[in-house]
Parts: sequence; C-alpha cells; structure tokens
Amino acid sequence: MESRRGYTMRARSDAKAATRQRILRSVLELSEEKMTIEITLDEVAARAGTSVQTVLRHFGSRDGLLDEAVAAASAEVVEERRAPAGDPAAAVRVVVAHYERRGDFVLRMLSQEHDPRIAAVVGPGKLLHRAWVEEMFGPLLARPADREALVDLLVVATDVYAWKLLRRDRGLDAATVEARMLALVDAILGRS
Repeated sequence: MESRRGYTMRARSDAKAATRQRILRSVLELSEEKMTIEITLDEVAARAGTSVQTVLRHFGSRDGLLDEAVAAASAEVVEERRAPAGDPAAAVRVVVAHYERRGDFVLRMLSQEHDPRIAAVVGPGKLLHRAWVEEMFGPLLARPADREALVDLLVVATDVYAWKLLRRDRGLDAATVEARMLALVDAILGRS
C-alpha cells in the first residue's frame, strides 16, 4: 500500500508542477499580447485551463504571479542570449534572434517603465544587457583606458532600440539587421 501512496503523491506533485508551469506560460503569453497592467487573473486562469482560485493558491496574489513570471522570463532570456565570448558574429546573431522573438515585448515593457513593477523588471534587464556585452566582447577590449566608452558603444549597437530602428522603423529583414548591427560592432572594435 505504501508504494501506491508514493505513486499517488508523485503524480499529484507532477500535476501541481505542470499546472504552475501552464499558469506561468499563460501570463508570459498574455504579456506579449497586451500591457502587463491590463492582464487579469481571469484571463490567466482561462488561458491556463484552470480557475482563479488555483492561480492564487499557487502564487498568492497577482503580484506574486507577476514576480514569478519575471523570474521565469529572465532565466529564458539568459539562455537565449548564450554565445561564445569573443565571437562578435555569434553574439550579434543570438541577440538579433532574441529580439526577433522578444523585441516587441521588450519595447512594450520599456513603454511601461513609469510603472514601479515594470521599472523593477526593466532596470535589471538593462544591467543584464550591459553585463552580456561585457561578457561577449570583453576578450576583444584590450585597451583598458577606453574600455568603458567601448562598452557603452557596444551596448548601444546591440540594444533593442537599434534593432527596432532597423527592423521595425526601416522594415529591413532580420539578416540585414544582423549584418548592420555586426558592422556597427566591428567598427566599434576596430575590426572593419
């Protein structure tokens, strides 16, 4: 009888984890479609195929749900932007692919920066981008005297707004955007 109980407890635990993941995925999907402030628990529950009460049981509150969603999205972003350090072409390729997947969402978040909850997400995101630039291009920054200036320029050249200007405003295809951003990076690094 003990083994049957263990199996039941394991199945229950797995189902609970799957429900939690469905809820998190639902709030992330909704945040790609609309402003975060507009997302309701009813919408999240409906998309996840569960009830508002279940959402609250898992996360405690709407704020708790959003906090967990931010943590999950941040972990995904770090994975999406992995590239070998010191390889500008690979770095630009992964950041453009990341923006192709999440750029419009990031821009929507930046437009809500006045909301303290969103500012708490966007601020660390900006720091994450700068740290990514330092990691990706650090091996190529041999001139310590102007390192900070070079990092600043590389942050700008690989920023979501650079992608937006080329992809959304100019209407260029992703491959052309990648080539132009890489040309900026190479010029900054003195490789052109």
